[in-house]
Amino acid sequence: MSAAPRVVTLGETMALMHSGTIGSLAHLPSVELAIGGAESNLAIGLSRLGVPTAWVGRVGDDPLGMRVVREIRGEGVEVHCAVDPQRPTGLMIKSRPTGATTRVDYYRSGSAASAIAPADLPEQLIERAELLHISGITPLLSASAHATVLTAVRRAVATGATVSLDVNHRSRLGSRDHLAELLGEILEHVDILIGGPEELALLAPEIDASAPSELLEALTRPGRQVVAKLGPDGAAALAEGRLHEAAGHVVDVVDTVGAGDAFVAGYLSAHLEGLGVPQQLERANACGALACTVPGDWEGAPRPHELAALLAGGSADPVSR
Repeated sequence: MSAAPRVVTLGETMALMHSGTIGSLAHLPSVELAIGGAESNLAIGLSRLGVPTAWVGRVGDDPLGMRVVREIRGEGVEVHCAVDPQRPTGLMIKSRPTGATTRVDYYRSGSAASAIAPADLPEQLIERAELLHISGITPLLSASAHATVLTAVRRAVATGATVSLDVNHRSRLGSRDHLAELLGEILEHVDILIGGPEELALLAPEIDASAPSELLEALTRPGRQVVAKLGPDGAAALAEGRLHEAAGHVVDVVDTVGAGDAFVAGYLSAHLEGLGVPQQLERANACGALACTVPGDWEGAPRPHELAALLAGGSADPVSR
């Protein structure tokens, strides 16, 4: 019997069609099929790192929904997924019109996941977990999805579970102001707040996004860790009044999609192991870097031996001040 999940997350996972060659979809003869979604990417990343994780979602009663469930479950994630007979599974299509550009088209309006509701949250699942992870994507899907996130957070808070939030703003789903308004209802309950500088800035609009340390300071609260994802430049975190910074890794980049989710998985896994913030950043940066070396949204999420190999190869030591 598998271990009870230590982490619970929820959100939309879509079927993913992507072209294997460069060129417009108007002319390419075929595409490949996969899946992708920020929260399931994170769940897979945690599962590969040995953290029992559950994902709550919703798919259509269609072959794409079956694929979503099968792929996530196949990665060792505990799946709690409602099947909606009235709405389709969401779809995204990635293509490379030129060697220097990537195009992503979404077909998620009215999807099964957009109808996720508080009733889709299994009883006692969150209450038994140590950590609830949410992203800024889900509240923007619909009013019922927003209500589901609020319900999940309240249940986590009631039992003393840690709440982590990756801002993860998707402009096609809603504006910065709208997301800031929705997240404002839960921000006081967030123990680990993660985002890129532009994303953190939507929660602290008075601060310049080009000043990450000022953003971290503006968003810190007693007991909260605030983490800025800085891409190739690494990451920074403010915890208990102390600023920690970690350099990134130089890798051969194939696909950056999903790197942020792998970063968060690395950070949370180290947090759950009781490691210090510098070690959490070190692992997060390594996971994000490794994810960039493989095409796909989650396929490059590392396993422990891959992580150890990168870290053994020599990385810049995190610095604190």
